[in-house]
Amino acid sequence: MIYTSVPTADLRLDSPRETQNWRPLVNWLLALPHLIIANALSSVANVLSIVSWFSIVFTGRMPDGIARFQCMILRYEARAYSYLAFLRQPYPQFEFDMANGDNGTDPLHVDFAPQVTERNRLTVAFRLILVVPALIYTLLIAVVAVMAVLVAAVAVLFTGVWPQGLRTFVLNAARLSLRVSAYGRLLTDTYPSLKLTGTNHG
Repeated sequence: MIYTSVPTADLRLDSPRETQNWRPLVNWLLALPHLIIANALSSVANVLSIVSWFSIVFTGRMPDGIARFQCMILRYEARAYSYLAFLRQPYPQFEFDMANGDNGTDPLHVDFAPQVTERNRLTVAFRLILVVPALIYTLLIAVVAVMAVLVAAVAVLFTGVWPQGLRTFVLNAARLSLRVSAYGRLLTDTYPSLKLTGTNHG
């Protein structure tokens, strides 16, 4: 079936801009266990993408179990990096929920609607080429987002508040990265929107 309840991949953050002043100095260290796990899961995701590629090209279908596993990995990565960037206060759980819909236990809600059947074999066959422009653009935005986080770190150290404009930009950059990652990992045949838009909470 094709899940169509939400866009292929989307996230929203339910967390206030106010946070403890010390978080920019400490969160990177506290996030290390999650970052190590996220890096290992990313390696697994690359292998699964190869398996999915063959499955879709030859059968027109992505294995549902792999689709769910990929969604879990992307959700885990998003939560780990949101904590690293001190966008939220609660420490992420070591949670490996493979549901498409977010279970609501974390302030960063990440929802997916993976396309499992009725796949476009041609665009999947050339996905590695097709994703390059979006990937380059996303990497450039990511560099700017890192600089925005560094500027925000100074603001939080002195005021305990994330600047609204910077926060919005970083969250929209995270949404962009999520969409492009979902496309690159073959969760959809719809080319990802490159617009930096979204609904921000908190």
